[in-house]
Amino acid sequence: MTNSASTTASAAAAAAKTVTRPANRVGTKSRRGFAAMSPETQRRIASEGGKASHASGRGHRFSAEEARDAGRKGGLVSRRGKTAANASK
Repeated sequence: MTNSASTTASAAAAAAKTVTRPANRVGTKSRRGFAAMSPETQRRIASEGGKASHASGRGHRFSAEEARDAGRKGGLVSRRGKTAANASK
């Protein structure tokens, strides 16, 4: 191989390497992981995870009472202790 050919080959390899390195892509966003998938694929994978979670016994489904309590607690936090009489003023 001649010197110019090896220089060209090494320059091409260096250019290919710099394109794939995240530190050199400042300001550009690459779509990786779930962001690169179609919404249908994301939904299918998430569904499989939920089914596996419930099958293993680690999944949780809120009862009506638990959901009511959670909503009440969230409402209290969002009002930050204000009573209904004070909130209407």
